[in-house]
This record gives sequence, structure tokens and C-alpha cells, in this order.
Amino acid sequence: MQLDLDQAPPPPLLLLLLLILTASIPHASRAASFDYADALDKSILFYEQQRSGELPEDQRATWRGDSALTDGQDVNVVDLVGGYYDAGNNVKFGFPGAFTTTMLAWSVIETGLELDSLGELGYAKEAVRWGADYISKTYSAPDVLWAQVGDAQADHACWERPEDMDTPRTAYRIDAAHPGSDLAGESAAALAASSIVFQITDPGYSSELLAKAQDIFRFADAYRGKYSDSLGEVVTPYYNSFSGYEDELLWAAAWLYKASRDEQYLSYLIENGAGFGGTTGTYYTATWDNKLAGVQVLASQVIWKLSLQSIARYKTQADNFVCSVLPGNPKSTATITPGGLLYVQEASNMQYVTSAAFLFFTYAKYLEDASQTVSCGDVQVSPDELNAFAKQQVDYILGNNPRNSSYMIGFGRNFPQRVHHRASSMPSIEDHPAKIGCQEGFQYLQASSPNPNPIVGGVVGGPDSSDQYSDDREAFTQSEPSTYINAGLVGALATLAGQTL
Repeated sequence: MQLDLDQAPPPPLLLLLLLILTASIPHASRAASFDYADALDKSILFYEQQRSGELPEDQRATWRGDSALTDGQDVNVVDLVGGYYDAGNNVKFGFPGAFTTTMLAWSVIETGLELDSLGELGYAKEAVRWGADYISKTYSAPDVLWAQVGDAQADHACWERPEDMDTPRTAYRIDAAHPGSDLAGESAAALAASSIVFQITDPGYSSELLAKAQDIFRFADAYRGKYSDSLGEVVTPYYNSFSGYEDELLWAAAWLYKASRDEQYLSYLIENGAGFGGTTGTYYTATWDNKLAGVQVLASQVIWKLSLQSIARYKTQADNFVCSVLPGNPKSTATITPGGLLYVQEASNMQYVTSAAFLFFTYAKYLEDASQTVSCGDVQVSPDELNAFAKQQVDYILGNNPRNSSYMIGFGRNFPQRVHHRASSMPSIEDHPAKIGCQEGFQYLQASSPNPNPIVGGVVGGPDSSDQYSDDREAFTQSEPSTYINAGLVGALATLAGQTL
């Protein structure tokens, strides 16, 4: 309800009621309008700025240069040049990197028409290809998967541009004797999802990706174990596999079935779902560690398309995921900040927000296609309600929040300026060709001035549970962007931008 300022003022009692109603509306739920197409363009551009290796001629982020051109040479048997730096550091972590590629591919699969209409499909597919090419390289021989490039402890002891790196580029692997079903499962999922992206435009490449995905899945399932148990302190302080590997095996099987329509993968989902925990428990969202919510949403589409009751339990758990997050229903357990943001934890909280928004949009589409709703106890939730919550989360990121600040770098008038990101915080190699050493670089971490190279499109970790944010490079839990924060946002923004066409 809106007040018409050209009319006579309302009676005092009505005015009082209007004030009470207005005060009760959470900040982030009020109407907001943003240039979603611009935000989408920037969210994809972010990935060009995270590239490792030899940059292509059509690179739009020209302040970046070639880097890590000898990756893999320490083992003398494999080319590991390429891929993405996961966040503000210079290490290539395989686990979050593979998840990023899976989610980017899923975004293209679900919103390809919107991306094409907006002129972004080519850029989005290149972002997927850059990730898939690297993951394909990491599976260098049967039952050998390279998990990480770069000594993370040495890297974190320096503040260097990628172009200047002189820390060890050690390559770490998993194999039959040192298993990592979680990393291998996610890598298989990433290549299977990517194969779908290129099925029509590059069928030969698509077939290569799918074949490799199938072999990696075989390896993941045959030699079971957590990659963080095998690699120990190499990955444990950074990307430990807390949820285990069973969710990644289900995730990979779901993507392999979607990509190949091979019945063995559907049978795997049917036979292992309950035993692997894929249909038990409630999880707020899909993350680089826990894929169960993603499995449940993805499997639900299969249920309706094939009228399969044998995996109907996945739909029940997908509903439970939605109900646990969505405020105002009897099963809601998630924390929502006073300003309306889904809040899971202090460190990089926006990763949960962006993936939840994408899953809500995607599940809403699946529900609409199947004429279904979500059951939250006795309450039925419509697809429109899922869409509204997802839009609210995206709008919060873009500026509809108590601080009236965008959490996407370069978007809007008020966005983070002092971002925890080595390359962004230092003079570019173009402006300062001379090497900046490991310890010399810390002056840029500690400087109070804005980053000289805004890493446009990156979304930072975000505010705390009270909607407060510190624009401080050293407050890395809030001020660091990452590839896996943006991965779900690409599809969410494409959905919203497509609605305005």
C-alpha cells in the first residue's frame, strides 16, 4: 500500500496503522530495482580476473598478466598450467575450484536462453571452459588426480601479485593409495556438467569431457576416502572435507546421469541415496564442501520427468532444504539477519547466500514445470515464494540492505574498496613492471587506500549477523571475494535479468 502525496493526509488512526506496518517490514524485503544485466556482466568478468596461466588475446581484464606458467614442472610429468585462483591468494585449490566449475556450468544449463539474449552466453561458456580445461588436465593418468598447485602455507606468508610469485608451486595428488572420493567426485561432476554446456556447439569437446568424467567417477567410487585425510595439512587448514565424500559421489552420479542418460548412474542414485545420507539431514545450502541440497534439487527434476517414485525421497529432502531456509514456516531453522540476509557463519557467508538463491530459483522452475509446491509441514509454499526469497537475497547483495551498500565490487555507488585480494590491492604489472617481493608486498595489505585495481564483479564475504561490515583488507572473513561465492550468483542474476527482457 502506498500513500498518495497529492491526496489529503489520512486520518490519524490510519496513519498510525500505516507507520506500524511499514516499520515491521524487514529492510531487504522492500521493493528494490537494480540493473541485473550489468551485475551479471560484472559477475562473469570477475572470473577473467581470477585466471591463472597464459591469458588469451581477448582478455578483458587487461590489468592482469600471465602467471604460474611452470605449474606441474616440479613433478616433470604433467602440464598443470591454467585454472583459477580460488580467492585472494595465489593457490589453485582443486576442491573449491571444481565446485565453482560445476555451479557455473549449471548456471549456463538453466539460464542459457537468458544469457544468450543478454549477450553474455559466450563469456559464461568461456568461464566454464577455462575451469573444465584445467580440471581435465588434473586427471593426468588413470587413478591419478592432481588436487592442488601451490604451497598454501608459503603462499599465505607472502603478499605477492600472481605475476611475481616465487613461492613453491608444489603439485599434490590423490591416487589409489591416497584416495580422495570427494575431490574426484566433484571433478567428475564438473566435467559432466560442462559436457552438457558444449553438447551442441562443440560435440567433440563435450564427448571428451564426459568420457573423462566417467573415468574419474569410477576412480572416486573404487577407492573411497576423504582427500583431506590423504593430504593432511596441505589442505586441512583451508579446504577440509568436513561433510565426507558420499555427497560428492551422489552429486557426480546425478550429473553423469543428466549428461549421459546412462541408467547405471540413475541406479546409483536409487541404491545409494539413503545409505549415503543423501536423503537425510537438513542443510542450508550447497557449498564447496556439502552438495546434498544440490543433489536433492537436481534429482527432483529427474523424478518428475520420469515419474520415478523410487527416488521420491529426494524431493522430500529438497522440500526440507527449502523449508529450513525460508522464513515464516514451521520448519524454518536458518538465521536471517535483521536486514533480511541468510546467515550461516562469519567466514565468507555470501557463499551460502548466492548458492541458496540459485537453488531456490532453479527448484522453483522445476516445481512450476511439474505443477508442484513445497510442503513445509501443513504449509504449502508456492514457486513464487521461492523466487521472492531468492530475489530478496540477490537484492541485499546489490544494495538493498541496512548499509545501502553493494557487496559486489564495482557495482553501484557504494561498494567495498579495500578488498582482501593480493593482485587487486597492489599496482598492476602494467603500471609497475618491477618485481614486488614477498615481504615488500605487505605494505599494500596494510595500506588504508582503496585497491588500485578493483576486482570488478567479485562478491566479498559479506556482513556479520547484525548486518555490519568492515571495509578492511585484513578482515578477510568479510572482505575477501572468491570464485565459489560468484558461482551461484551468475545463474541467479541471469534469471532476474531475463525477467526484464
